[in-house]
Amino acid sequence: MGKQLHKAKFHRALVAALLTSATLVAGLPQQASATTLMDLLRGGPAAQKRQAPPQEVIPPQQLADPEPLPKVSAPKYYTYKAEAQRPIVIKAPETPIPVFGTDHDIAQAQLAMSQVKVSATPDVAQAVETYYNNKGALIWTTDAGPTDKAKQAIDALAAADTVGLEPADYAVKAPEGLDGLSADARRVELMKFELALSAKLLTYVQDTTRGRIDPNKLSGYHDFKRKAVNLTPVLDMVRTSPDVAAYLRGRDPNNAQFAALKAELQKLLNEDKQEQQQPVRIAPKTLVKPGDTSAELPNIIAGVKAYGSDALKTEHALTLTNYTGSQDYTPELVALVEGYQKERGLKADGVVGNATIRTMVGHSNAEKIEKLVVAMEQMRWLPADLGPRYVFINQPAFEAYYINDHQQQLAMKVVVGSPQHQTFFFQNMIQTVEFNPYWGVPRSIIVNEFMPKLRQDPSYLDRLGYEVSYKGRKVSSSQLDWNSNPDVDVRQPPSSDNALGDLKILFPNAHAIYMHDTPAKSFFKRDMRALSHGCVRLAEPRVMAAAVMGTTVDDINQQIASGQNRAVQVPQKFPVYVAYFTAWPDKDGVVRYYDDVYGRDEATRKAFVTTSEARAAQS
Repeated sequence: MGKQLHKAKFHRALVAALLTSATLVAGLPQQASATTLMDLLRGGPAAQKRQAPPQEVIPPQQLADPEPLPKVSAPKYYTYKAEAQRPIVIKAPETPIPVFGTDHDIAQAQLAMSQVKVSATPDVAQAVETYYNNKGALIWTTDAGPTDKAKQAIDALAAADTVGLEPADYAVKAPEGLDGLSADARRVELMKFELALSAKLLTYVQDTTRGRIDPNKLSGYHDFKRKAVNLTPVLDMVRTSPDVAAYLRGRDPNNAQFAALKAELQKLLNEDKQEQQQPVRIAPKTLVKPGDTSAELPNIIAGVKAYGSDALKTEHALTLTNYTGSQDYTPELVALVEGYQKERGLKADGVVGNATIRTMVGHSNAEKIEKLVVAMEQMRWLPADLGPRYVFINQPAFEAYYINDHQQQLAMKVVVGSPQHQTFFFQNMIQTVEFNPYWGVPRSIIVNEFMPKLRQDPSYLDRLGYEVSYKGRKVSSSQLDWNSNPDVDVRQPPSSDNALGDLKILFPNAHAIYMHDTPAKSFFKRDMRALSHGCVRLAEPRVMAAAVMGTTVDDINQQIASGQNRAVQVPQKFPVYVAYFTAWPDKDGVVRYYDDVYGRDEATRKAFVTTSEARAAQS
């Protein structure tokens, strides 16, 4: 009882003291940190400090702004600059000049040449100088004026358009009014003509061998080692040639593809067939399926007649003969259209939509001529002989061909780079087939596509099963600070989801482009197949691999079935041409036309104009 009374008194005293403190505190100016009654009841400020929840610790790198998201830029198209020209310098002869004889004539000619101004590109200028400075005999002139050989050369150069070149680039005007000039002035005019015609002829020889323009100056997507043309012996050869025109035609590319393009160009230039007939017109957005009735069907059949091959029209001669303009899309007409679609590289389903219509109305006669001229120029960038065995990938056609012993043995659909990720135009050598490949993710995809996702979710690559290496050490993607843009290597292991599918065919190049399988098979059902990041996806990769390895598809299947990542060298290296032709002959020599999916033809035509303007300015 006494103890309880003692405790009660203690409690009352404590409460009184607390109330007194509270009253004193309440009478003072209050601050945010002032001690309150509840503070005292909870043990005072020290206890409060001990019980405060821990603050979140923010890593230093997150306190600063993250590095801006980088971008790996695609190659660019350039403003084409024509090759610079310089004056041709013929040295004046040493004095005294011989009084008579051949040496006298040569010295007089050299003296006159030293006084005239004719310009050419450095290679051409050097070849002209080498010939005439070494006392080369006159080719195109005598004291009487231009020779018959000069007239032959002028006429031959004027026909340059028949081989896809521009006649104005090689035009030389014969001198006029010579009879009214003094002997010295007459000689100067003749020597100016002599030098000019020699320079133009050499320019033609160089152009027809390697092309008018340097493809590497068109864009970063063109990659060619430009051909060297030995011009030094040409003037001597022309001087002794009995037929200048035959000599020049002999310098043109000599292969089946160029011959087909040349024949097609000649036909269009001479006959102008498409101008003589009414153009095919089909209403935009037309869609006709088997069994439909359509007012556009007569126009579609007219398109088949205008643009189908002779073989197709012969095969379906009865159907075409019996067709009287009906709007009913009957099975016979469907079969005709399917045959047309097949030979044009389209999906042969008989459905007439945009892709089929575009082949009938998309290319006028003038457009075809432009495509042929560009194609003939591009042929000059490639070897004169493509070889007996090679793979040819034509990007605008979305097709790849395997040629062996000069015969096409395979043709298959491909997917090429989208306009934002264009496939390059180059040539190389097929070396290796890799089975069950890893996919080494290109830097452009890591930076442009993966990095934004990784900043939001650092485990993004881990979840997708990709392997990440940083400074040569394998790490988890969640371990890295993606705000600092780390320089990493990323690859996707072999699997059914691997972007490269079951195999890839390698021809090592600076652009990391190769042929490969793909799990995205549905893309091959599309007519427009510029859809990849730049590599070439094959519709039948195992068939192509068997061809390049010189083996069977069964053997390729066994290699893949092992599940092992394995690279095998091809028995013999051979060329691959990753090409870009909007006009190209098929295996039967029939020239097919395609859309300029990347706009490269237009860039080439602009370069033609720039080149011709530069040459005209120096004439």
